[in-house]
Amino acid sequence: MSLTRLWTVAQLDLTQRIRTVSWYVLLGVFALFLLGATVLAFLAFSGQEASGPGVYSTVVFITLLLVVLVSPTLSGNTINGDRDAATLAPVQVTQATTAEILLGKFLAAWITGLAFAVVAIPFLLIASLAGGVNPFTVLVSALVLIVETGVVAGLGTAFSGILARPLFSVATTYLVVAALAIGTFVGFGLVGASITSEQVSRYQSAVYDPVSGEPECVDGVDSCYNDPEDMVCEEWQSDSYRIPRYDTVWWMLAPNPFVILADATPVDFDRDGQPLDLFGYAKVGLRSLQNAPDLETSWSECEPYVEEDYPTGEEVVAGSTPSWFVGLGLQIALTAALLAWAGARTRTPARALPPGTRIA
Repeated sequence: MSLTRLWTVAQLDLTQRIRTVSWYVLLGVFALFLLGATVLAFLAFSGQEASGPGVYSTVVFITLLLVVLVSPTLSGNTINGDRDAATLAPVQVTQATTAEILLGKFLAAWITGLAFAVVAIPFLLIASLAGGVNPFTVLVSALVLIVETGVVAGLGTAFSGILARPLFSVATTYLVVAALAIGTFVGFGLVGASITSEQVSRYQSAVYDPVSGEPECVDGVDSCYNDPEDMVCEEWQSDSYRIPRYDTVWWMLAPNPFVILADATPVDFDRDGQPLDLFGYAKVGLRSLQNAPDLETSWSECEPYVEEDYPTGEEVVAGSTPSWFVGLGLQIALTAALLAWAGARTRTPARALPPGTRIA
């Protein structure tokens, strides 16, 4: 494989994209959207000591969202679109191999998607200047954003080589990306709700005087309103009902690009152990799904109230298992397999082509 020929193919593809006015209009709309999101994020996190982490994480999440929404359109017709325009065959008869053509177009689609991340840099710098942003958080989140952009670009490039029609390849790319970004949450909710366990709730109520409404007290005590141990209580009762077991299917969220971004990015916590940004809130919420619910609870009016000690966000993260590397590995494996399939479909001479496919 020649890196020179590969880069030449990528340059040809990039040149075609840059020449269009719509490309710059799209980047301008993207910048305006980020401007509005940044202003709103500053207002939302203005009550914190340092608003930088919250604003930075918001801009990164918005950037990933827009890349996921736009990149399939830019990469989903990179091969079959050239075939329809009769510009693919002239490239195939050069010294460039099928792998170089495929990877060159994938690289061009990746760089095109990263252009949106470049537009977001000024807004990320503004958030960083607000203070409190961990440099390690910036580094890891940037790397995850770059890789996720490459995954979406790879999926679009692969389907453009597998499917003959640009419209179908773009739609299929959107469906697969939607399955990763939205379908994982839907599947997690539906499957988790279908797996249930029986939870038993035991409770004991005090006996109240029907006239005064005051709780009845044990012999020798006149008033026990604030003394639960002196109250007369009824027998223990119990109820049972089914509860969903989301802790058994939390792993279904691992391939989600937003889950990968939140789970992989290191976060900082305040003095109370609570997160400072959206990365942290998302990570705490996702990691808490790993904890199994209590299948037996009890409550009694005749026992002193003891405030339940809930774990802090920092304790939840420290006591749970990260899953981002599994999800990212699955995404890369899927993309690589589809690119290999696209290479087999694009290889020349072709043994068979779909009806109506244009060759030159």
